[in-house]
Formats: sequence, C-alpha cells, structure tokens
Amino acid sequence: MQVLDELLQNVRVLLERYEALQRENAALREDVERQRQELIRTHSELVELQQKNRRLATANAMSSAENSEEATKRLNALIAQVDRAIAALKR
Repeated sequence: MQVLDELLQNVRVLLERYEALQRENAALREDVERQRQELIRTHSELVELQQKNRRLATANAMSSAENSEEATKRLNALIAQVDRAIAALKR
C-alpha cells in the first residue's frame, strides 16, 4: 500500500504543478496579448508621427522657399538702392 500511496502523492504533486503551469501559461498569454496591443498602438503612433514629420518637412521646405524668394526680392531692392547711390555719386 505504501507504493500506491507514494504513487498517488506523486500524481497529486504532478497535478498541482500542471495546474500551476496552466495558470502561469494563461498569465503569460495575457501578457503577450497586452504587449501585442501596445505594439499595435505604438506602431500606429509611429506611422502618425512619420506622416506629421513629412507634412512639417514639406511645410518647412515651402516656407524656406518663400523666405528665399522674399530674401531675393529684398536683396534686389538693396542692390537697386546701391546702384542709385553710386549713380548719384558719379554726378
């Protein structure tokens, strides 16, 4: 009978360990699902930020092009003033 009792005790221990592993496995699966959802959210945020970055880069390029044109106009106006001043000095 002692061998049978030991066998039953070993079966109980194995079942307890199996149940503990099942609980741990369920917890790990939940953790994986949470991390998967976080990854999806982070990826969406990354895509949104990349789009925003492209829009800002485009707006910045357009803005600097406008500033370049404005700077060119101002420079041309200054050159015209210098030319008039030089012409006035030659008289």
